[in-house]
Amino acid sequence: MKPTPLPLNHFLPGSSRLVLGCMSLGGPWDAQDIGEADIAQAHAALEAAQSIGITVFDHADIYKRGRAERCFGALLRRQPSMRDGIILQSKCGIRFSDDAGPGRYDLSAAHIIASVQGSLERLGTEYLDLLLLHRPDPLMEPEEIAEAFRLLQSRGQVRHFGVSNMQANQMRWLQQALDQPLVANQLEMSLGKLDWLAQDASFNDGQSGAALPWAGTLQHCQAEGVQLQAWSPLAQGRFSGAAAADDRIAQAGTALVRELADQHQVAPESIVLAWLLRHPAGIQPVIGSSQPERIRACGAATQVQLSREDWYRLFVCARGQALP
Repeated sequence: MKPTPLPLNHFLPGSSRLVLGCMSLGGPWDAQDIGEADIAQAHAALEAAQSIGITVFDHADIYKRGRAERCFGALLRRQPSMRDGIILQSKCGIRFSDDAGPGRYDLSAAHIIASVQGSLERLGTEYLDLLLLHRPDPLMEPEEIAEAFRLLQSRGQVRHFGVSNMQANQMRWLQQALDQPLVANQLEMSLGKLDWLAQDASFNDGQSGAALPWAGTLQHCQAEGVQLQAWSPLAQGRFSGAAAADDRIAQAGTALVRELADQHQVAPESIVLAWLLRHPAGIQPVIGSSQPERIRACGAATQVQLSREDWYRLFVCARGQALP
């Protein structure tokens, strides 16, 4: 029996419109262990996130080679009561190069189950609210993934399941084998990466370019009640002034974002995120910064109501060319 789709723009109970991505926690990628300075940094980021109403925290088993989860887990062990007030999600399926093979994707049942167990141990929690499959594995077998999901759910280790970086046809193919609905899809979407919009705005025109693989993905997620999450929603600061505006499009976009920020009396980061939030797909941005001041700068995004005209001004400016 096909699972009943969740309501459009579904959020897990207590879910915030913004998510804190935790990839930056845990020190440098080549560090051997976490220290008190790393835990203090994570604590400051967590406090900043909670101060703007964030309740959802995004991890992956590979972030800082597991140290990001360990760092967050250290905070949970010091404040166990915090677990009940937050939503934890993690991802699995990417493997680094090792003696067994090159960098690769692995959505075998054995790897999914082992990855979840490792995340739970590092985070110091009995369950994940949401598990996402990090990248499509060309060798993935839906029935095998379904077996892993059933086991993890029966053990109470994962409550909900989703995907990341998957297009609509891959999701349909996977869903037909699953007992549970896929409730989320995390994709790169921002003013700096617009191919997800080009498939609609430039359909049947040469400007659509590389957008063809996206065809139908947004509509599928909306129709099936799949929560869209946007990773790198701030485009690494390209339009908010946090990074050098080193080309014509970035310079024009930064000026327009600042103009709108002044108009709404908010930080530029909030305008960049408000542009995503204005889309009817109910996009949930995943903020990747661990800097408290930059996290707080995002806090007004949910209060900004961009007009249709201002939304298009930002869109056309970031495209660098008029609509067809």
